[in-house]
Amino acid sequence: MSFTEKDYNNLTESIINCCIDVHKELGPGLMESVYEICLMSVFKKNNIFAQKQVLLPVVFKGETLDKEFIIDILVDDKIVLELKSVENILPVHEAQLVTYLKLSDKKLGLLINFNVALLKNGIKRKINVNLNSVCSVNSVFKNLYNEKRIFCA
Repeated sequence: MSFTEKDYNNLTESIINCCIDVHKELGPGLMESVYEICLMSVFKKNNIFAQKQVLLPVVFKGETLDKEFIIDILVDDKIVLELKSVENILPVHEAQLVTYLKLSDKKLGLLINFNVALLKNGIKRKINVNLNSVCSVNSVFKNLYNEKRIFCA
């Protein structure tokens, strides 16, 4: 059975709710590693399978090199989470997530910046179908709270 758009949206909603839980408890201003360990704890309590610090080998021209990228969190072996605690999300942060999606052959990723007053303003969703495609997290929130499910492409 393949993972459907509805499945991706449901899992994304659960991930965002867990992130909001962590952000409400801790607020902005801490190191990324603190948010990561707390988020892993919340995932466990919500029965969401997640792995932290997942190694992604560097393959160059067909050769696996002695270097790895590190995915912050991989949820259900489907969704890549790149966590940040920075003043502003920069294009290089988005490019990093897109690269991880491409190299890991995953379809969906979330870039989550915990260093914001309102967490929804710190989340970007990227799809590995059209690499230039971005879905505004505001539209995700609007649709989630209106009981609609969307899949941004």
